[in-house]
Amino acid sequence: MHEDPKTVGASAEIDGVHLHLSRPAGADQEWIGQREALDQLQACWLIVAEEDLPLSPRITGPPGIGKTTLAMAAARDRGQELYIFQATADTRPEDLLVTPVLAESGRIAYHASPLVTAMIRGGICVIDEGNRMSEKSWASLAPLLDHRRYTESIVAGITIPAHREFRCCVTMNEDASTYEVPDYILSRLQPTLLLEFPDREDELAILRYHLPFAGDEMLAMTVEFLQEAHGLDLDYSPRDGLHILQYALKRLAQDPAHPLSRDEAWRESLGKVLGDEALDLRGLARHRRQALGDELPPMNFGDIFFGGDSPLHPDRGDG
Repeated sequence: MHEDPKTVGASAEIDGVHLHLSRPAGADQEWIGQREALDQLQACWLIVAEEDLPLSPRITGPPGIGKTTLAMAAARDRGQELYIFQATADTRPEDLLVTPVLAESGRIAYHASPLVTAMIRGGICVIDEGNRMSEKSWASLAPLLDHRRYTESIVAGITIPAHREFRCCVTMNEDASTYEVPDYILSRLQPTLLLEFPDREDELAILRYHLPFAGDEMLAMTVEFLQEAHGLDLDYSPRDGLHILQYALKRLAQDPAHPLSRDEAWRESLGKVLGDEALDLRGLARHRRQALGDELPPMNFGDIFFGGDSPLHPDRGDG
């Protein structure tokens, strides 16, 4: 039997080994739209009987769509401390669990990761971008993600049981720069919660929440661009929209004596943030459609804001 961990301030003791604990992350983000996704995550963490265990779901979707924000909002609603572990291709098992550090006294000090700290304190841990980790790192979490609910730190020589209130989820991006997560881990990371791009109303609310000082015209331009991109299956996200808006607003404020027009500032920002190819969304999408034998009519900058029949379209003449 292992002793219950004794937590004092930012430290804990397990089987005689002193651990320095990580600090919790802030969890004050609002979740806007897609209420069903928040309800699904909350359901995964419910306990419906004494013998029941919480689930550790994986949250999937394109980068910048709000997967981590979803978990932060769920942690806040539950009133639990939130810990975030950022996974990378270089993540080692000791990074995930307990890392030995040489202290000034020459002795070894043991530092608990955000994941282990959440296990000890009964918090929530988000393993962010988990499919960037190698199988060796995932293997160290196998007993935590099933009915055993513990991890073993080889470097510290201890077994760490998870607090009954400990909850966990893993976010995963859908891109090429990731590892294949082994099946025995995927079978433990269930269910899969898929986040999709927000609709127009929700996307506008997201941008306005983060940038309340942006004017309606700039917000509308950005939302129209993002919605057009979503419709063409291009992975431009609300995060991209925030960056476009931020840079454009800074350019507008930079030189009040010689201000740029809003369209000029926004167009420049679009190119700087996403690259000049983003000025022709259909050109980007066409490469994908051609493989399927489909063709898209050309679209230029004016198409983002005006329908083809609009008298305000810059390419529409009077006669």
